[in-house]
Amino acid sequence: MDYKTLMFLHLYTVVPCLFIGGFLLIIKKGTKIHKQLGRIYMVLMLFTAIVTLFMPAYVGPTVLDHFGWIHIFSFLTIHAVPTAYLAIKKGNVKAHKRKMILLYFGALIIAGGFTLVPGRYLHEVFFG
Repeated sequence: MDYKTLMFLHLYTVVPCLFIGGFLLIIKKGTKIHKQLGRIYMVLMLFTAIVTLFMPAYVGPTVLDHFGWIHIFSFLTIHAVPTAYLAIKKGNVKAHKRKMILLYFGALIIAGGFTLVPGRYLHEVFFG
């Protein structure tokens, strides 16, 4: 797949996560809707993180001429989602909550903010 296709696939899966994740942070926990949306959120986050691993970094230094600093968030997401799921399945609400909050703010807010720096595609889209 070419970069543009991967980028749009990433955007189509990550943008809903911004809204679903925000909603999940504010609603009552443990409810049926929380669990259902949480599963959707986790699948979308995993999928979007995996997609980003195929997208080369075009801004800043790279490792293996492919991975940039922003890819750290992809690897953290791939780690955080299953461990957060396992934590809640084991009844460790505190660990689940901590991982989900860090995932939302790290992978969506901070990494999302980095996508707006000059030289990146979204910077061009929004600030032309």
